[in-house]
Amino acid sequence: MRFAGTESYVATDDLKVAVNAAVALERPLLVKGEPGTGKTELARQVATALGLPIIEWHIKSTTKAQQGLYEYDAVSRLRDSQLGHERVHDVKNYIKKGKLWQAFEAEGKVVLLIDEIDKADIEFPNDLLQELDRMEFHVYETGETIRAKHRPVVIITSNNEKELPDPFLRRCFFHYIRFPEMEVMRKIVDVHHPGIKEQLLTTALTRFYEIRETPGLKKKPSTSEVLDWLKLLLAEDLGPEDLRKEGTNVLPKLHGALLKNEQDVHLFERLAFMARSGRN
Repeated sequence: MRFAGTESYVATDDLKVAVNAAVALERPLLVKGEPGTGKTELARQVATALGLPIIEWHIKSTTKAQQGLYEYDAVSRLRDSQLGHERVHDVKNYIKKGKLWQAFEAEGKVVLLIDEIDKADIEFPNDLLQELDRMEFHVYETGETIRAKHRPVVIITSNNEKELPDPFLRRCFFHYIRFPEMEVMRKIVDVHHPGIKEQLLTTALTRFYEIRETPGLKKKPSTSEVLDWLKLLLAEDLGPEDLRKEGTNVLPKLHGALLKNEQDVHLFERLAFMARSGRN
């Protein structure tokens, strides 16, 4: 089982090495990087490339580690007991299997995505240490131990919003997805917008990287955002000359696809005003 990228996902050589190393070591692959650099999509593409099903666990700020194992609905059982339902005699009727349980009991190997782990409480990663390490957990309500039939390929993503605990990091193979350089970005664009004219692509990407490097920018536009921007440029039938007319310090055409908060819009408006004042 080796990952070599897919037709719809451009993977750099170091990313391929990281995926295959994690699979060989049977350790979780922890992938960090800016939002929009394809971390979540990586897990889906790994599943596609290896011919495996994927189970996705998307983490929220309120998510608890226990939910990944199972949840026991004691309230429903109490209500059914009061109503005299027969199902109350089997506690398994009130246990909801979590994503780890589903991955552990799968009949074949699966990819388990734990997405945006840094959104949860700081203790969340530590609470999963033993389960991910031993690939088993105990269900106290039934007295059974759930063990993985086949060790899943675990891919964990983080937007680097908070530091993860050292004991958790020691158990992972780590990879940071760097923002693509222009040549890699060209390959990514070619997957999503094949046949885009070379002159438009060069002008648009040059403009895009200038925007990303603007001092004082609060949120740099990501890969997914430049793909959206290019889609709009094509839909509006804009050419390279339309982008050049802007100059280097004014709001880009269709800037709502690239700039996602008012501070950054105001920054470019101030730069435009300063540029105009300098010409006058």
